[in-house]
Amino acid sequence: MSTVPALYETGLQHLASEDMQVDMAEVEAVDSAAISMLLGWARAAQKSGHSLHVVNKPADLMSLAHLYGVAEMLPD
Repeated sequence: MSTVPALYETGLQHLASEDMQVDMAEVEAVDSAAISMLLGWARAAQKSGHSLHVVNKPADLMSLAHLYGVAEMLPD
C-alpha cells in the first residue's frame, strides 16, 4: 500500500498533539502494513498520553490481526 508511509507520518504528527479517531469504513483493502501502522499509532498515542480510536475495522484487517496474534493489541 503506497499510502501507508505518508499516512503513518501524518498520524504520528497528529497524535503528538491531540487524540485521533480513525474511521476505516471506506478502506477497500488492507495488508500487514495497515496493521503495522495501527500498532505504531497505538504506541505513539500511549507515549504522548493521547487516545487513538479506530472504528469500522474491516473484516480482513481483523482476520489478519488474528492470524498474526495481535488482534487484542489493535486500538478500539
